[in-house]
Amino acid sequence: MDRNRSHGESIEQHSIDYVPPEERHGKPWHLFTVWFSSNVQITAFVTGVLAVTLGLDLPWAVATILIGNLVGAVFMAYHSIQGPRLGVPQMIQSRAQFGFLGTLLPVVIVLCMYMGFGIEGGVITGQAFANWAHISFTWSVIIQGAVPAVIAIVGYKVIHLSTRVVSVVSGLLFLALTIALAGHLPEHLPSGPAPSFGTVLLVISIFVSWQLTWAPYVSDYSRYLPEDTPSRTTFLWTYAGSALGSSWVMILGAFAATISAEAVGDDAIGMLSQQIPGLSSAILLAVVIGIVPAGVYGYYGMYLTAISAFSAKGHGSATPLVRAVFIVVSAALTIAATLMASGHILSTVENITLFLLYLLVPWTAINLTDYYVVRRGHYDVGELFRPRGEYGLVNWPAVVVYLVAIAAQIPFISSSLYTGPLVDYLGGADISWIVGLLVATVLYLAYTRRTRKVAQPVGARASAPGSHAPLSVD
Repeated sequence: MDRNRSHGESIEQHSIDYVPPEERHGKPWHLFTVWFSSNVQITAFVTGVLAVTLGLDLPWAVATILIGNLVGAVFMAYHSIQGPRLGVPQMIQSRAQFGFLGTLLPVVIVLCMYMGFGIEGGVITGQAFANWAHISFTWSVIIQGAVPAVIAIVGYKVIHLSTRVVSVVSGLLFLALTIALAGHLPEHLPSGPAPSFGTVLLVISIFVSWQLTWAPYVSDYSRYLPEDTPSRTTFLWTYAGSALGSSWVMILGAFAATISAEAVGDDAIGMLSQQIPGLSSAILLAVVIGIVPAGVYGYYGMYLTAISAFSAKGHGSATPLVRAVFIVVSAALTIAATLMASGHILSTVENITLFLLYLLVPWTAINLTDYYVVRRGHYDVGELFRPRGEYGLVNWPAVVVYLVAIAAQIPFISSSLYTGPLVDYLGGADISWIVGLLVATVLYLAYTRRTRKVAQPVGARASAPGSHAPLSVD
């Protein structure tokens, strides 16, 4: 495709196919606004409320929010580096670990993740938006689903542009709310005994999970950057946007919960609007705008993930029309599921977040271990698109490692839906994600060392999909 034609088109033409060097564009700092805008929004705010509702006072809540996000963002930012280096979406790269069809297992889980977060966001914002806009809950959810769907259909460039606008709008809103909420804190700060180790670790796990849920698609938004973009730069802009944005808004959620957790749980937007009565309409508008990036990432990522499950060609087999149809159907399903969802908002957030943590930790451990330790960034990108190529149809040992790592977490899970048999011995602590991380890493390394799947020599080449011409991915 001609470079000028590509840059002149408003609708993205690529799907899961390799983005060639001549079509790369953008600046590394754009990653900051992508991940800042995705975190500075109402769902992250409500997630921060959990730190207080689960039993922590404000200082402990702030500490767990910082630790969880600063640790979790390390993993997601390392995934971001893969985008410029390989030029393909994250789940396509995952074929190198699990095989062409073996990726179906993580793909299904990631698709469930998208649906889960879509429902979660709809539940949190749907009721509040309906109340304050004086429309029905049904119409509220439909509007929230339709706007992000349109942006996702247009594609990559508009997604990046929208995040810059949202970053400024949401940043100003939450800055005003920070000042307003901080002024109410002195009279509400409770004092109590130090929390148990189990509670602290459980809350940290929730915030680690928040960051890890970005991992399966973080490189989707860096894959258009030039191949020679320094890895350190890609990492730092991604890490800063995600860790700083989420920590800030979640701490703000802890502020609000300290003032009135019940009010936040019943109507988060209403509670925020009460802090600055004269700007309630502006707050409502800004919050609604703020949820757009998360919805866009959900539909866009769901499309790329689903196509990666069966498409060998990417470009040509997944046209803009295919993307539009898929996203419309996905939006309709998400909206329908949101309308059927019930239960308390905070328990819904907690359960979805922890459930995803248990499933995604082993995957991210395998993916990062393969990229940074086993192959050291050297992949034949062309072979990722060949069903019976170098990476095979199904890499059964990797699939087994993934399933064993998930199973290893079960005795250590601590949630409102299930408590593992070893949790009591740990004082109620949930260390399941740490166990899953270690088990997956150790077993995958043992498997690759045994089969001698070591890194290719420096200067490894990759052939573009559908071509025999060598292209460097160093």
